[in-house]
Amino acid sequence: MEILHPMFGMIALSGVIALQLLLSRAPLIIKYWGNLQAAKHSDAARPNLPERMRYITDNYNHIFEQPTLFYAVVVYIFLVNHTDETHIALAWSYVGLRVIHSIIQLTINNVTWRGCIFAVSTMLLVSMIVKEGLHFV
Repeated sequence: MEILHPMFGMIALSGVIALQLLLSRAPLIIKYWGNLQAAKHSDAARPNLPERMRYITDNYNHIFEQPTLFYAVVVYIFLVNHTDETHIALAWSYVGLRVIHSIIQLTINNVTWRGCIFAVSTMLLVSMIVKEGLHFV
């Protein structure tokens, strides 16, 4: 059951980013109520958004990309009862790095640092997958 805790950590991060997106957009939605058709496609609205708001949108999108694979891996590990200290450490490390990735993207948005954090978090996720794959060998 302990392997599900990092998964909830990632879900909580997603909730925080979703709330931040909502709170950043609500004033604009209210201000332009009834005249929002120009923003029916997110790409069309993005050039008109302040840069900081685009950071939030980009981070929100990133939270729903690779972490979906993380969720699947964690659920798989839980269902086949392969939870161990290594998986738990890898999972928490992955979540911690995704938090750092979000903080960087939402503040200084340094792509070099974000890329490094992304690469390391990806290696952690792939390590979890490889570790599970070794059960078939």
